[in-house]
Amino acid sequence: MTRILLVEDEEKLARFVELELAHEGYEVERVADGRAGVERALGDDFDLVLLDILLPKLSGMEVLRRVRREKNVPIIMLTARDAVMDKVAGLDAGADDYVTKPFAIEELLARVRVALKRHAASSPAASGDPAPRPLAACGVTLDAERHEVTALGEPVELTAREFEVLHSLMEHVGRVLTREQLARDALGYDYVGETNVVDVHIAHLRAKLDDRFGIKLITTVRGVGYVVRES
Repeated sequence: MTRILLVEDEEKLARFVELELAHEGYEVERVADGRAGVERALGDDFDLVLLDILLPKLSGMEVLRRVRREKNVPIIMLTARDAVMDKVAGLDAGADDYVTKPFAIEELLARVRVALKRHAASSPAASGDPAPRPLAACGVTLDAERHEVTALGEPVELTAREFEVLHSLMEHVGRVLTREQLARDALGYDYVGETNVVDVHIAHLRAKLDDRFGIKLITTVRGVGYVVRES
């Protein structure tokens, strides 16, 4: 049975989410503060963590950072904050998705299913196929199996979300990807027209790759999206 850790201090909301998840067939364990969340997430094997940001004893962001240093379990953030930069901060710190309160339970359940599916598909044991070959363009190499990126032979540190955006672009060299496609395929959530989360990640990638190494990897196609060309 799929096991989910719910870290939420709002008693009524936590109980409601726990019951709905249990109704869907998930095994749910619930804790009400950040310190307990870290202890349980690191002390046991869960398939997914639902993590509130505003928690007593230890913030959800700190819980996320500590868990991410040791485990690759899918983590969905639950928060009342709706600012773009708050979402970017959570995603850059390693969250797999971000749900803003109040939310419809159907949306949360859908995001849980997507996160579990994406994690299962990326697991080395998910397929007996040979490991994919590294992707390369404009002096940049991306090794998905090792989760490594180099530019002109030098290692480049990317956040989990920056890596996913770059991976999507380099998987489709020469093809223009819209913001909607990048948000859906790389970031794992539906694109909202006024949100510039994708643009923020592209800006970070350009600073770490194009600007630092003097290359032209990511091109903007005005009114459409972004593309990585072969040269």
